[in-house]
Amino acid sequence: MRQREKVFVDSGAWIALALTRDPLHARAREQWEALLGHGARFVTSIPVVLETFTFLNRNARREVALAWRDSLGAVRGLQTLTCGVQDLRRSWDYSLRSDLHKLSAVDATSFAIMERAKIRFAFAFDHRFAVVGFRMGG
Repeated sequence: MRQREKVFVDSGAWIALALTRDPLHARAREQWEALLGHGARFVTSIPVVLETFTFLNRNARREVALAWRDSLGAVRGLQTLTCGVQDLRRSWDYSLRSDLHKLSAVDATSFAIMERAKIRFAFAFDHRFAVVGFRMGG
């Protein structure tokens, strides 16, 4: 990755970072530290924040979800992008692709948002980010 590159953080990465019992936790921590070392500029989206909070609230304890939410403020320069109607319309194109079997609506909107914001690097564990052409760390 390039120094100071924008990096889109997906729900899977946030969840792995938040839950020490997650099988990807150690890998996520290692990648997070590497990205910090490269001066990554972290970006996420409102749909990803909602999906992550909901997952943590349902599958961990509410305190874990709230602590994660509060920790976002400590991520220096974190930018949270909105999802507009144009992003939603573009996400349908991804949803129709046969090579993206069982693609979630949040991932489809993430692709559209990343495309709009010209972000090419994803901190994610879902291979579909690579399938659509994004570089991945995770």
